[in-house]
Amino acid sequence: MKFGIFYELQLPRPWVEGGELKLYQNALTQLETADRSGYDYAWVVEHHFLEEYSHSPVPESFLAAASQRTKNIRLGHGIIQLTTNHPARVAERVAVLDLLSNGRCEFGMGESASITELEPFGRDMETKREVFEARTALAHSVSSSSARMRRMPGCTPITTPSPSG
Repeated sequence: MKFGIFYELQLPRPWVEGGELKLYQNALTQLETADRSGYDYAWVVEHHFLEEYSHSPVPESFLAAASQRTKNIRLGHGIIQLTTNHPARVAERVAVLDLLSNGRCEFGMGESASITELEPFGRDMETKREVFEARTALAHSVSSSSARMRRMPGCTPITTPSPSG
């Protein structure tokens, strides 16, 4: 059996000065403890504009910080929204995180479930599945092509994608 920890990075109101800083620092300290305690995984979501529900619009930054404070725990995107991110940029960010974490990056992708998150990026609920499927194919193509990855400076991932993608 494997154990993990999952972060939404929630911050309920009333918001106070320094609240987000404290939220992030506490979560990083928890991750250090989880790593020392033998936890296997840490997952962080990507959400936008959800105010109290999640203060995690850039999970790769949080995971990069965690990678420098931990040694063994695998660090995962649960999920990167392909509907609001270009797949080539996603491949770059995942590859760099994999380098920074010495091969401990886990990649999860999804499409978002809220118009609140989609609309500011010019997406809608009616076409999000179509966009997600097209970008999934492109993300897989970009990340699985070693020649293409070699053309992207700084993006030679340590871990090899599983055969199932």
